[in-house]
Amino acid sequence: MSPSLTLPPKRSETNELVRLGVCPAHFQFATTLAPNPEGHLPRQPNGELRIIGKLRGFLAKSPVRLAVIPIFVFSGTREEDIREMLEGIQSLGLTPEVIIMINGANPMNPGDEDEFVATAVGILDIATSLEIASVSSTTFEPWMDQAPEKTGEAYQAAVTQLVKGHERIYREAGLAASSIKSWHLEFLRPVELSTFTNIRRSWDVVSRLNQAIGSNFFRVLVDASHCGDSGLSVEENRAVIHEIAAADALGAFHASSKTTRGCLTTDEGWIDALLTTCLETGKLETVIVEAFDHTDEGLQPLRDAVPGHGVDTTKGRTYDQLIYDGLTLVNSRIKEHSAAAL
Repeated sequence: MSPSLTLPPKRSETNELVRLGVCPAHFQFATTLAPNPEGHLPRQPNGELRIIGKLRGFLAKSPVRLAVIPIFVFSGTREEDIREMLEGIQSLGLTPEVIIMINGANPMNPGDEDEFVATAVGILDIATSLEIASVSSTTFEPWMDQAPEKTGEAYQAAVTQLVKGHERIYREAGLAASSIKSWHLEFLRPVELSTFTNIRRSWDVVSRLNQAIGSNFFRVLVDASHCGDSGLSVEENRAVIHEIAAADALGAFHASSKTTRGCLTTDEGWIDALLTTCLETGKLETVIVEAFDHTDEGLQPLRDAVPGHGVDTTKGRTYDQLIYDGLTLVNSRIKEHSAAAL
């Protein structure tokens, strides 16, 4: 992928093969996405939620027509603000999807199970009341906890506990009869998590969860950046993706750059390789472009811990422009695959 990109003069229609969207992490957690200690989301001087104002401006210049916006919903956020945010995204003509962000409770710890379940059910109740169709989460373990990696019997116990907790949420939130049709579980890179750091381990949990509930409701979210930083090779990731897809449990694909989490041209080919793999399965429904702002104060712990993360890859562009360039690239790849398949 060439780092020097020229955007088309006119907005291109969304491809027909998959839904295309953006996870707006580049708007910054510290200034836009995360609530303050009182649970209020950041607002513009005119009183509008900052996320909605920034999304409106972003959409006005997007070279690609978007369909979906996965958005972070942090536990502890005021319900009124959550509803206003999700309804605001809907008012922009987009489908919002909820990224469940749970602070405090450790999903692997049996002692935290009740708190974990109750917190998730509370967020899901809001989502279902607004007819949200899909949710995602990284609810394997706490972010940046730095706990020792679990292996052997401890690992198996963690898988068992994760299945138990998520199955409880599924049943207590009444998800089988709700608007929500899928829950996408996302593993993270080493350092961000300690144990569930590759696609194989994510599939260990998701496959058992789906067996427990008797459906393919839970999915494995494939984020190219996390796959690239997981320690597994491209071919190892490809093999597991095909196994997951064969079980109808392939979730959304995130086009995000290995290590830097910046411009998509910095990822050393992981996005192209794994996006192609997911498309080849015929089971991929959603592709999301994502990058982080290298100045985001909310991500300082990750920059401190991971060499190469949080470097400036903008080459003088705004982050909106960086995402536009990424959308153009990804949409082109999807269209090329669609044309080749005819």
